[in-house]
Amino acid sequence: MPTYTLADFAFDLPPELIAQVPAPDRTGSRLLHVDGARLEDFGFTDLPGLLRAGDLLVFNDTRVINARVFARKSTGGKVEMLVERVEASDEAWVQLRASRSPAVGSVLDLPGEAHATIIDRNDRFWRLRFAGTGPLEAWLDAHGDVPLPPYIARRPGKDDGARYQTVYARTPGAVAAPTAGLHFDAAILAELAARGIGQAFVTLHVGAGTFHPVKTNDLSLHRMHREWYRIPQETSDAVAATIARGGRIVAVGTTSLRALESAVTEVGLQAGSAETELFVTPGFRFRVVDALLTNFHLSKSTLLMLVAAFAGYENIRAAYAHAIAARYRFFSYGDAMLLERDAAAARD
Repeated sequence: MPTYTLADFAFDLPPELIAQVPAPDRTGSRLLHVDGARLEDFGFTDLPGLLRAGDLLVFNDTRVINARVFARKSTGGKVEMLVERVEASDEAWVQLRASRSPAVGSVLDLPGEAHATIIDRNDRFWRLRFAGTGPLEAWLDAHGDVPLPPYIARRPGKDDGARYQTVYARTPGAVAAPTAGLHFDAAILAELAARGIGQAFVTLHVGAGTFHPVKTNDLSLHRMHREWYRIPQETSDAVAATIARGGRIVAVGTTSLRALESAVTEVGLQAGSAETELFVTPGFRFRVVDALLTNFHLSKSTLLMLVAAFAGYENIRAAYAHAIAARYRFFSYGDAMLLERDAAAARD
């Protein structure tokens, strides 16, 4: 197995291919099927025909919260706050952007006559204690903005509240959408079920760290941010039954894959909740997932490394070159790929 560095996951993307708005219809995106070296262009509505009766789709049912809030320091300076993780009804870890970083003990004035005191700092995250908000998630719903990713160069519009959310989202806690799921609507979910393709759910609350760049060329030195996940017992049972009858486990998104591969042991997929720092790079041995539905990822990102590990480094390089030449739309509101697992990464 070659030793890869950060530079091996760089590619040039024309800026106009970064999707700034979603497709008019959820299922209106394109779909690139990557099966080893074979690349085939489809529409997303072709997905049911690319799967098999007896396969199991595993979705991430996390719900995006209105995590971006604009605040002010006591001096009047502007602060942009991005909630990373709600820890209690009145406390959260956040990222802050300001002309000068506020110190521990500083008080921020918030919308709705609320305020927050900075009580701790850990690297790029600050821990805040809120007052005057009531339950924090309800206050964010009222006063926060949809946390669109930094590469979407506009403020959220009236449609983003629904479109930057999957149709099956039900467990609040994410500050970025599990974007592979944005392509599904009720009609295609019903068609998949009618074809005998099972559906199961995990929860992984996607953190703001998903956009944090890898800063070292030596990938072994990179540490992932922690993300909370939960595997329901019914999902563990469905995965075991699917594998036993020879069906495939199809992860909808890298977050579903990371939850599944974090929770598997020698005796199978374990139900329950935990935190994961799983960093998947080429050479990783996948133990659960057979196919992966995902969007196109940023240059030098941990997610690009994950898909290269899953589908094969050279296959992914070729797939991205094809997608750029064919003018696919990239990133959160962009098009999708269906990746078959590379033989070298076969399940034990």
